Amino acid sequence: MKKFLFLGLVVVLAACPAYAGGPTDGMAKGTPALKSVSNLAFGPGGVLFVGDPTAATIFAVDTADAKEGGKGDVLVDKLEEKLASMLGVVKTDLTVTDMKVNPASGNIYLSVTRGRGAGSVPVLLKVDRAGAISEFSTKDVMFSSVKLPNIGDKQRTQAITGMAYVDGKLIVAGLSNEEFNSTLRTIPFPFKEADRGAGIEIFHGAHGRIETNAPIRTFAPYSLNGAEHILAAYTCTPLVQIPVADLKAGAKVHGKTIAELGNGNTPLDMIVYQKDGKDWLLMGNNKHGVVKIPTDGITSAASINGRVADKAGIGYEKITELKGVVQLDKLDAGRALILCQDPPPAAFGQKAPDADKITLTLKSVPLP
Repeated sequence: MKKFLFLGLVVVLAACPAYAGGPTDGMAKGTPALKSVSNLAFGPGGVLFVGDPTAATIFAVDTADAKEGGKGDVLVDKLEEKLASMLGVVKTDLTVTDMKVNPASGNIYLSVTRGRGAGSVPVLLKVDRAGAISEFSTKDVMFSSVKLPNIGDKQRTQAITGMAYVDGKLIVAGLSNEEFNSTLRTIPFPFKEADRGAGIEIFHGAHGRIETNAPIRTFAPYSLNGAEHILAAYTCTPLVQIPVADLKAGAKVHGKTIAELGNGNTPLDMIVYQKDGKDWLLMGNNKHGVVKIPTDGITSAASINGRVADKAGIGYEKITELKGVVQLDKLDAGRALILCQDPPPAAFGQKAPDADKITLTLKSVPLP
């Protein structure tokens, strides 16, 4: 009888998947010593990744915000005035650096810098689906952190230019002091340590040359033929395809330039979404506005390896009704969340709008 029970137990254990650990594994209760705040990303169970470029560190914070907070539309007018009043500063001393939707709850998180220069303070804020704004306190939270190696003082401000969580790994774009300054790192989560990352080179058609020191301005993970890739955008505006499997520590990876979206333009944010049975890339830019790019031509797209006058490769559609978009994220299957600036940000050669005249609107819109 005991023999049969033992055999039954073996069968049950063999049928069970190995325990992969929970999102708070490796975390401890405390207060993250944030020196700055830039990019955000969400992982499993409402874990928020916070980029701190000054400290060359990424913090993983358990938001304890995994309960659905509502499904309605979002509209917050004059966001900059509300944030400034809440934080006790004038709106010109306030900078919103990133915006992300927590997929576990639908609530919205903002990374904000209060003040200017050496006295500036990083702040995290939460906006619920009704538009109520509150500070997300990082005091006495469950958190962990990982230090990014090979970051010199010259690279400090752009040590972290983008983050995304994919299949148990946090993918981080930024600059390092390696031979190839442009770097992509894949950091397993729960955190242990970050390696030196892979150096990225691309052919920049508008400049007519290979570049290794241009930072990725924004990126989105995307699966092609069952393999994860990064779709990365650079200033002026190469769109590049990079296989995640190639991102080994110390590797030098050549990204495939599949489009040149136009000179004098800075990409600001991007998402991948599905509509009408197809996948699309939605990208906000400071010159071209919001553009919609089909993904069905990516696999067959020819690599751009020569100088181009302005635009080449995969084309795009301008979404003219979306104006001044500086941040965007996917809210749900049918809607995007956008942060709009009026007047819009200036492109190359244009005069930047006066800071005291800028207004910000946070709102949900149908995915185009």
